[in-house]
Amino acid sequence: MPRGHRLTAFPVLALLLVMLAGCAHHPFVTVPYPRWGEEIVIDSSGEEPLILRSLSPPEPSHASACVLLVHGMNEHIGRYGEVARFFSRRFFVAGFDHYAHGLSNPALRLADQALAEGAGRADVSEAYLAQAALYDLEPLRQTFDRALQAFMAQCDAQVHSQRPVFIVAHSLGGLVTASYLLKHQNESDLCKRLKGVVLLAPAFAVSEAPGWRGWLANPLIKLSFHAETHFLHPKDEPLPLLLFNQLFSLVAVPVLDGLFEVLSWPGLRSFFTPVSPAWVTDYLTDSEEEKARLRADGWIVRRSLLRYVKGIEGEVVRFRREMEDFSIPYYLIYSERDPVTPAWGDEDFARETLKHNPASEVLKLPGLPYHQHLFLQEPARTELLQKIEQWLDRRLRALH
Repeated sequence: MPRGHRLTAFPVLALLLVMLAGCAHHPFVTVPYPRWGEEIVIDSSGEEPLILRSLSPPEPSHASACVLLVHGMNEHIGRYGEVARFFSRRFFVAGFDHYAHGLSNPALRLADQALAEGAGRADVSEAYLAQAALYDLEPLRQTFDRALQAFMAQCDAQVHSQRPVFIVAHSLGGLVTASYLLKHQNESDLCKRLKGVVLLAPAFAVSEAPGWRGWLANPLIKLSFHAETHFLHPKDEPLPLLLFNQLFSLVAVPVLDGLFEVLSWPGLRSFFTPVSPAWVTDYLTDSEEEKARLRADGWIVRRSLLRYVKGIEGEVVRFRREMEDFSIPYYLIYSERDPVTPAWGDEDFARETLKHNPASEVLKLPGLPYHQHLFLQEPARTELLQKIEQWLDRRLRALH
């Protein structure tokens, strides 16, 4: 199979993880949601309330830029308090919870209210059901859009003038951000404000299970993604291979779509919704203290509805077809051996887009298998935050 097709697919992996992963999620929370900064409730217009968290420098008018933090899949922005405090020394900083995540998730919001009212613990075992509406990432992009507009308005109010805007996005948040910007990057209002994006292990590829799980899952995963990639999109292959790929995808894709939809129905989804396997935590960070916090964090959604992971697969495919047009300056940071979002996705993106903007830079962390760079053990964590800050400074100097 050509290298471009050595891709993984969430759907088959998720299905296999039903059998390969135990029920490792935490169905209860016992401590309040980890708040930081000032809370600003964005007008929800009948939807779930969206909360923007923000921090400013000691003298807000001295902020040289505005930085929006965007978290990854199934986690929450409450984890990013220390990151926000680092950047808020010099910048106006804000973050929010994606649709179906954190306090944007109705089950988790009710649990937080119960704890505030004195309950000793609250059941969050059905938090994953908020994913039921997610056939793709469009609801997350809409939430991102609302948060971005409110963030820029709040930054202007705090700093008392317009400042350059930057986005720091991790993992699935990187895919949501990049796919949103790809669609809106030529809009004049956004072009005037947005001066760069930091992409931390963005989901431009999807997971490759390590060890014996990978031996079982990865060959089937590659076939599934191969079918999705070629579905009604012929490549520059010889005619016999083109015919085979189209016939295979025309059969495989509808079957898999139907299977994952059925397994997401009420009554079946409680049995066929995979739980995050134990190996994922081991590849998130090298910090044992942070791993312990991750395992104890009940605000992380531990289960992923198959309809949702199928939608993510489709989003990765669509973004890869269009990513060569991405022209916004970026700082791409990824680990060479990350199994959660493998390096080939980042390398493909850089190869297609670096030519568009001389301000774009890539930082490859050789030999590193960890996915969450902002939660690495010290001193690596602070060194990486400083490198991001230095890239922001280079962009600001270039603007002046």
